[in-house]
Amino acid sequence: MSNHLQDTVTLHNGVKMPWFGLGVFKVEEGPELVNAVKTAIVKGYRSIDTAAIYGNEEGVGEGIRQGLKEAGLSREDIFVTSKVWNADLGYEETLAAYETSLQKLGLEYLDLYLIHWPVEGKYKAAWKALETLYKEEKVRAVGVSNFQIHHLEDLMKDTDVKPVINQVEYHPRLTQKELHAFCQKHDIQLEAWSPLMQGELLDNDVLKEIAEKHGKSVAQIILRWDLQNGVVTIPKSTKEHRIVENSSVFDFELDAEDVSKIDGLNQNHRVGPDPDNFDF
Repeated sequence: MSNHLQDTVTLHNGVKMPWFGLGVFKVEEGPELVNAVKTAIVKGYRSIDTAAIYGNEEGVGEGIRQGLKEAGLSREDIFVTSKVWNADLGYEETLAAYETSLQKLGLEYLDLYLIHWPVEGKYKAAWKALETLYKEEKVRAVGVSNFQIHHLEDLMKDTDVKPVINQVEYHPRLTQKELHAFCQKHDIQLEAWSPLMQGELLDNDVLKEIAEKHGKSVAQIILRWDLQNGVVTIPKSTKEHRIVENSSVFDFELDAEDVSKIDGLNQNHRVGPDPDNFDF
């Protein structure tokens, strides 16, 4: 389990990935984005997660460059993730999309490249492209996002390279225990997007009680729960005090009763699309 902001999990291909990072979903291009990414790196974050569809890879790249310079770090010190969008899920299209993402980010490689959604009939061709990128050492690791068990089973029937990551919606209202167990069995690391349920959980009485017990915020309780469940997490914020607060989750531990209470909040409720019923 992670005990420090810069602690890492070793993925099944040997690459080390930080347990904790910054997500930038719905953060528009501009100074706020650049400053958020820079601030996160300066404050100790070592993982940044973006995607082609977010439309903000250029700003993320600029924030990375400024953050590395201010923190006195090199490119190898951080872990950068992006994702191929649904419209580019073909073999040649995915290869081209990867190069476009690199160009926008201003990077020579990505640490992790993901298929964003399991579009039926398209994700296997895209995965072949990710395998090519990985085998040619253009990306350090490849994975998927929003894949359910049947998607993973289908994908792994025909692969030379197994996904290292499955990034999914994950929070106390959507604990996805069966999917998590499947991923653990197959050595695929689960990663949480929308870990704070887009703010919907911040007024929950059970979480507020646990937060008061530990002298922490509700957000910190949820993020700590992620980590103790062995789930990589990437909360989003553009405000410096929130970026710092979100990462201040390594000086306490939830006990078994806390974890049980949080697990009990599950309702299999999504705030994002259902991967099996999503109009792509």
